[in-house]
Amino acid sequence: MNTAELDRAIAELGAGSQRWAATTLAARAELLARTAASVADEAERWVAAAARAKGLEPSSPLIGEEWLTGPYGVLTSLTALGRTLRTLASGRNPLAGRRFGRAPGGRVTVSVLPHNRYDGLLLHGFTARAWLKPGITTAQAHAGLGQLTPTAPGGVGLVLGAGNISSIAPLDVLYELMAHNRVSILKLNPTLDGLLPVYQAALAPLIDAGLLRIVTGGVEVGGYLAHHSVISHVHITGSAASHDAIVFGGADAPRLDKPISSELGGVAPIIVLPGRWSARDLRYQAEHVATMRLHNGGSNCIAGQVLVLSATWPQKAAFLDAVAAALAAAPVRAAWYPGSDDRMRAARAAYPAARSLAGGRVVVAAADAAVSAASASPEDMLITEYFAPVLGVLELPGTGQAFLDTAVETVNRDFLGTLGANILGRPGTIRQLGPGFELAVARLRYGTIAINAWTGVGFLSAAAPWGAFPGHTLANVGSGIGVVHNALLLDEVERTVVRGPFRPFPRSILHGDWALLPKPPWFVSARSGARTARLLTEFAAHPSARKLPRILAAAFRA
Repeated sequence: MNTAELDRAIAELGAGSQRWAATTLAARAELLARTAASVADEAERWVAAAARAKGLEPSSPLIGEEWLTGPYGVLTSLTALGRTLRTLASGRNPLAGRRFGRAPGGRVTVSVLPHNRYDGLLLHGFTARAWLKPGITTAQAHAGLGQLTPTAPGGVGLVLGAGNISSIAPLDVLYELMAHNRVSILKLNPTLDGLLPVYQAALAPLIDAGLLRIVTGGVEVGGYLAHHSVISHVHITGSAASHDAIVFGGADAPRLDKPISSELGGVAPIIVLPGRWSARDLRYQAEHVATMRLHNGGSNCIAGQVLVLSATWPQKAAFLDAVAAALAAAPVRAAWYPGSDDRMRAARAAYPAARSLAGGRVVVAAADAAVSAASASPEDMLITEYFAPVLGVLELPGTGQAFLDTAVETVNRDFLGTLGANILGRPGTIRQLGPGFELAVARLRYGTIAINAWTGVGFLSAAAPWGAFPGHTLANVGSGIGVVHNALLLDEVERTVVRGPFRPFPRSILHGDWALLPKPPWFVSARSGARTARLLTEFAAHPSARKLPRILAAAFRA
């Protein structure tokens, strides 16, 4: 689009912003319902377009990733946001009936998963709680954000869409509209430009209402829009380098004259608590690690990148062998994200003793670095987000609480970013650590922490706030500023903590780890993942108890 067309789109959105301010909460909920219907109608075309963008064949066992992180994620968010709007329209508090709890430091927690009656069955054994900031009491907990003052227009914002996950840009647009009453001009990342006609059809109700315009183009389009006088706010999902280019433009002081929020990724640790694991435990959790690393070809801001292990764990070698086997056995796919091959070459150069596996996967160990830690190689696995199938291994001293405390101190201090961290450990080990474990979780400075789960569960939980740990600044943006998703529209959120089962059903029951979910459909090793993901998407579009048996039957074939 040329500048005249961009100006016209912004002007149309300005008029739409005023109409939105005059729209009742009930009418807003109805608009979201119509949008959900159009997303459902476009779901199959959406998945096909995303697969083409990523070089996936329609028959690939990994196609389920595009269902879950595409239309499914948007549908569940639309449904949850609609529920929040209807609750507010009826004069009720969205937190009424929510389970509150306590976390270390006097923090108040709010249950965000399960969010509805079906979550408890379809994701049995998984929970998530939003932790509010220290000092916020139960009485001070608020939900609703911009929908508490719906007649106050938020102006026109710019959303710079992500290029890796197809649900991110629509979810960011929805959050701008719901949390801030802000209409959006969405500029797609060029890697997903092929989804433009799908987005236009799926989000047609928002476009027709004058609340959204979608454009394509390169950095010149993004720069023009970001510095446009009518644009009141910018939201970016991408890299810190892209953020800094917009904010500073090569200068020492900010050139951007408006607020900016961001989600910028980082290097996510996978802290493994030493304990006595069975052979099946080793194999299952190895597949779990492979999923964290290989989902979407490794091109995720929440990809688990570095295993943090006890150097003296007797099963360390057996676990690393199981992880290598799981990485090698995962379905092969092309390195589709721009620059992936270059980053793989850089990792091999920095770690000449790296272990190369089938499918182009690489395992690097800190001890194998070509340079010493003191020289701070720019390719250091702790400070380089590879966005490629590179898994790092870092060994630390100690066992039990001493190891966990060292791991927490290390990842807080040395790892790039604060978006997400994962902890794996036998339930018995966690129980033995007791309050020490919970205090360690509280000390982790990450926006989402997943315990015996992947932080991706938090990303896909519609009511869970998603974003970096609070405290970043424009000059030191880290993993970003602000949160998204958050369908309850919770205010004053510090983090989300997700918990899952250490073992899948039926071993979960046999070993006292109460969970009925088999191997999750998002595992790269789930044989029925594609079918289960499609059925879940169809369910999200039209929930019905009659659909549950087919979903569960597919899930149990994983």
